[in-house]
Amino acid sequence: MGYAVIAGFAALFVAGVPVVYAVLIPSIAYVLLEGLPPTLLASRVVYALDSFPLVAVPVFIFVGNLMNLAGITDRIFRFASVLAARLHGGLAQVNILASLIFSGISGAALADVGGLGRVEIKAMRERGFDAPFAAAVTASSALIGPIFPPSIPLIVYGSVTSVSIIQLLMAGILPALFCTAALMATAAIVALRAGYPRAERWPSVREVLKALGPALPALLAPLFLIAGMLTGVFTPTEAAAAAAVYVLAIGFLLYREMTVAHVLHAALMTARNTSAILVIVAAAAMFGWILAIEEIPQAFGAAIAGLSGNRLVLLLLVNLIFFVAGMFLDSTTATLLIVPIIAPPVVAAGVDPVHLGLIVVFNLMIGLLTPPMGLALFLICDIAQITMRALLRALVPFYLPLAATLAAITLWEDMVLAIPRLIR
Repeated sequence: MGYAVIAGFAALFVAGVPVVYAVLIPSIAYVLLEGLPPTLLASRVVYALDSFPLVAVPVFIFVGNLMNLAGITDRIFRFASVLAARLHGGLAQVNILASLIFSGISGAALADVGGLGRVEIKAMRERGFDAPFAAAVTASSALIGPIFPPSIPLIVYGSVTSVSIIQLLMAGILPALFCTAALMATAAIVALRAGYPRAERWPSVREVLKALGPALPALLAPLFLIAGMLTGVFTPTEAAAAAAVYVLAIGFLLYREMTVAHVLHAALMTARNTSAILVIVAAAAMFGWILAIEEIPQAFGAAIAGLSGNRLVLLLLVNLIFFVAGMFLDSTTATLLIVPIIAPPVVAAGVDPVHLGLIVVFNLMIGLLTPPMGLALFLICDIAQITMRALLRALVPFYLPLAATLAAITLWEDMVLAIPRLIR
């Protein structure tokens, strides 16, 4: 019966039924056909949402929305512009650097695209960059956010697998810096070949300090959150609340650009975004529970063990599975549906669960930029007002540093686990 549930999901998904219904319909049918009490549906849904770590998801989404309204986004971009505009590629480098800074507060790729994307693309077009290149830089650099703390996808992964969320978040720091450097090198090469402009001179110390002043509160936010989690002052979930209080404080008291209307608008946007995520969480939890009682994960684990006991082969298999999943499913759905099946046998084979988490999440993030279902592709096309074909053509060089980062995460375990080992 468990395989029938999987087949039902696959058939509905291929037929174009929204993912949440494709998951719920076979699950409801299973409960009814097996003669289980219908109240079980409600109890499993409530149980799935009764998770303290998941509280961080809507709060970090709220923080991302507040940042755009508090003037933080503009100040981050202006500071990055002063700092990196002289490099080859000019504003393209600013774009990537600003994404790293912004991601230290928002924790979501689409928040980066939607928040900084409009500012970055507009500024780059005004400086002589063509729209597809500006969109490609913006979209690819947005993938830094989900592996740099705080990270909503890593929090979801940790809540599903019961892996230490603090260790997962700290594990993403070095890979995020590696990805930033690789993207900046690629942008420099592409810009140099295309003859894109850059600043005529390096900024003076006075200019750097002048831009640093307004941006400093925003720049201190990631350090504040990371230090708080490392020292045990607050948990990752409490860090989300601390970030919200911090952004509200600098928005109202320091920048004086935030109003009560802004907060209400950010709360409404957060409620809309969060409700979609949590409905998927609840539906996927029901689906996962059915697979568990039908012993599908155990059967899959035995199949993997029989396929190969080689750790590297297993990691390559994980990459393939989640790369393909990311092409069709959003990261939350893929994490909730596939990770409970894949993770146990792979961890049992000797793969560190924190290392596995970074591999899974970064594969799914690349899926945001991969047809046919990459959500970031559609969002950035709408912002830049360009065709999908033009965007994909401009993205080709930027898939290389993303692939290099994925290879480094997969093969260079010490880069991922260096900071978590210090915590342990």
